[in-house]
Amino acid sequence: MSGPYRPPPRPRPSVDALVAGLRGGDRAALGQAITLVESSLAAHEAQAQALLARLLPWTGGALRVGITGVPGAGKSTLLEHLGLRLVEAGHRVAVLAVDPSSGRTGGSILGDKTRMVRLGADPRAFIRPSPTGGTLGGVHRRTRETLLLCEAAGYDVVFVETVGVGQSETAVAEMVDTFVVLSLAGGGDELQGIKRGVLELAEVLCVHKADGENAAAAARAARAHEGALHYLRPTTPGWTTPVVCASALANLGIDTLWDAILAHRAHLDSTGALRARRQEQLRRWMWSLVEDGLRQALAAHPGVAAAAPVIEAQVLAGEETPLRGARGLLRAFFAAGG
Repeated sequence: MSGPYRPPPRPRPSVDALVAGLRGGDRAALGQAITLVESSLAAHEAQAQALLARLLPWTGGALRVGITGVPGAGKSTLLEHLGLRLVEAGHRVAVLAVDPSSGRTGGSILGDKTRMVRLGADPRAFIRPSPTGGTLGGVHRRTRETLLLCEAAGYDVVFVETVGVGQSETAVAEMVDTFVVLSLAGGGDELQGIKRGVLELAEVLCVHKADGENAAAAARAARAHEGALHYLRPTTPGWTTPVVCASALANLGIDTLWDAILAHRAHLDSTGALRARRQEQLRRWMWSLVEDGLRQALAAHPGVAAAAPVIEAQVLAGEETPLRGARGLLRAFFAAGG
């Protein structure tokens, strides 16, 4: 007895069809294109790169904004309120949420679509969780390529939201024009939960949930942040990082935050720093992909696979230094023409 009927898989759209769909503003085509660039299959990768090459003339026109914050800072809530305001003003808004990846499936596990229901339902907006694949290279490649697809599809404001943990903040800061850091007023320690390295990345700093009984604490936190930022070298030369207070739920400070983002973009434009920044981002992106490719080739090399257990055991037993162990693995790689 045969099993239940399963319809044959749908053929994947051609590059021509995807280009036409994206340029026509078809959100379904955009979703299909993103799925293609996220695929790890070699055949899909070749098609994805052909698609991206075709779309390059229509990329680069969006305002790219990264946003991070301490856990509970309300990133998604703020993004939804800001995004709704922007689409009402005539913008098309995309939100790419850099999620951690499931250890079993590699899929996105935060589910930002469920946290931005109103924005996600608006036809002028597009929300897409972007699984990292467990590596910073995954953040660089998948999210950056998704960003380019959104630009080619006509989205003129693209937000990249990080989970606020690990090193993903640096990876996201290196693919956007303006990096926004959200903080909260924390009982007595106004810099609570903000790492110095993240604070140094901030081009706009926002104290969120600054409403009701928390308004006074938020104002104190803003002053503390301004004092701390005074001692840090700004990421953007000639730019003083503004600190704004906002509350998405109380609808306070949202316009001020957006004005600060626009002011930073205007500063980049007026100084010529935008072009230089984006070129540097492309250079770093290319070399990060080179490094990822070399790591993959090294791990898959039969000579390295054969030598690794012995060399690892020697290093762990204290019989060999890590540097000499690493050089031994590299010799195994290059000896066989790796």
